[in-house]
Amino acid sequence: MGYMASGKSTIGRILAKQLNYKFLDLDDYIEENEKATVSNIFQAKGEVYFRKKETQYLNQLLESESNLVLSLGGGTPCYSNNMDLILNTVNAKSVYLKASIPTLIDRLKNEKSKRPLIAHIETDELLAEFIGKHLFERSQFYSQANVIISTDNFNEAQIIEEITNKLF
Repeated sequence: MGYMASGKSTIGRILAKQLNYKFLDLDDYIEENEKATVSNIFQAKGEVYFRKKETQYLNQLLESESNLVLSLGGGTPCYSNNMDLILNTVNAKSVYLKASIPTLIDRLKNEKSKRPLIAHIETDELLAEFIGKHLFERSQFYSQANVIISTDNFNEAQIIEEITNKLF
């Protein structure tokens, strides 16, 4: 788990491959099952519908018996009882990939068009304000993760090593 551009999908894929686990991105799983993109679901059916489905699919995946690395949406832990579901699933371990605001701005500023949540933000200053506000709201959920990994100034291999050292 973590904020957008914290490395959830990238690190998740590498970690899953290293552990010989299956990798799933929760947003991709929702899109596949709903036969619509997350953006289209939000537009057509609203956020309440999306969040209900997100919780339903998260619960479904947490109950599965398979070895799985699951990349959550940035908001997933913050809605419904999702963080409790994650923390109370016996064989699940949660990892918060924590990136600083400057790191997130650096990663996001050139891909805003691919991120509907921030596509409208015009300057780095406004982006910093937006991210800071979101992180403030979400940090109480993210900080409950079993493992917290600071990703600033670390490459993918170092982050993976840190995760595996703390989990196994």
